[in-house]
Amino acid sequence: MKKAVFVLMLFMFSIMGKQMVYAQAGEAAVPFLLIAPGARNGGMGEAGVALVNDATAAYWNPAGLAYQYENPELDNRNQITLMHAKWLPQFNFSDLYYDYGAARFYVEDIGMLGASITYLNLGKNEYRDENNADLGTFQSFEYAVALSYATLLKPNLSIGVNAKLIQSNLAPSNVKVGQETGEGTATSFAVDVGVLWYPQYSIFDNRLALGANLANFGPAVTYIDKKQADPLPTNLRMGLAYTVFDDDFNKIKVIYDTNRLLVYRDKDEGADGVLEAVFYSSWVKGSIEDRLKRFTHSIGMEYSYGGLIALRTGYFYEDESAGDRKFLTFGAGIGFNIFDIDFSYISASEDHPLSDTMRFSLGVGF
Repeated sequence: MKKAVFVLMLFMFSIMGKQMVYAQAGEAAVPFLLIAPGARNGGMGEAGVALVNDATAAYWNPAGLAYQYENPELDNRNQITLMHAKWLPQFNFSDLYYDYGAARFYVEDIGMLGASITYLNLGKNEYRDENNADLGTFQSFEYAVALSYATLLKPNLSIGVNAKLIQSNLAPSNVKVGQETGEGTATSFAVDVGVLWYPQYSIFDNRLALGANLANFGPAVTYIDKKQADPLPTNLRMGLAYTVFDDDFNKIKVIYDTNRLLVYRDKDEGADGVLEAVFYSSWVKGSIEDRLKRFTHSIGMEYSYGGLIALRTGYFYEDESAGDRKFLTFGAGIGFNIFDIDFSYISASEDHPLSDTMRFSLGVGF
């Protein structure tokens, strides 16, 4: 019963008026697009726009795919990566889980192509009326399928793009929320654009990478009618990765990301269109203090030995007025032959819904 209420709340956020106070992710539809895949980056404070060495670059920064097959003697031409996580473990719902799969394929004279799928299962839910009479069950889930392309503009500069199809299935048409009825499903599309740059200045000694990724740029999601449409969670991610120490066997990397959700919602007039929000209103409306508080910050560190084992840690910070997500992360990885196995763990306060979240991912190169 609790999970049915949880899913119906998601549906209500999409079809009811916008008079409530939202955390950042709640200001947009399909927030599952912001869930970070890949246990490697998950162990480093959920940062990684400039450290993208596997197929999960399709999420973090598609431009990173362009550098993953530079040396045919050392690099795998293709790779598949898979991840599974029990989502929001504090709710203790056995069928609430998140899966992610991605693949990249190098094509001669064209560049790196990729494909990925993101899936959030909300499980089977009971539907009851105001008298608690059983009206049946329904299945809730959301997914996005993306195709990727990345290429080098210069030896030290790459660009990558994703094209996404997004499907949200929260509730069937017979489910009624208050006085609202309608199909609790929606379809939309979006694009991502990323860049990755390795500054060729002697002061950095080829140790610095800078990245940026604009994700989920597309039209609003409509469940009932266009007047009640919600924006996609358009997100700008910027960051860096720096190799602090490298002696061929031991390597230490430090990474930093900052994120800004480019959505603007007025309590009376609703949400601005994607073009206005991305290029104007999310940057200039409201006080400077409030706009700065809407940036999240992630910092992480990775120690690796000989490409065989890795230990990771990180921290994620979001201002309390903008969602109040704060947590430590820890992770580890093992690489052997064509396989990479990674694990990450979120440590947060006892009542935090993300506390004790564990991610497991497997990468296979060929």
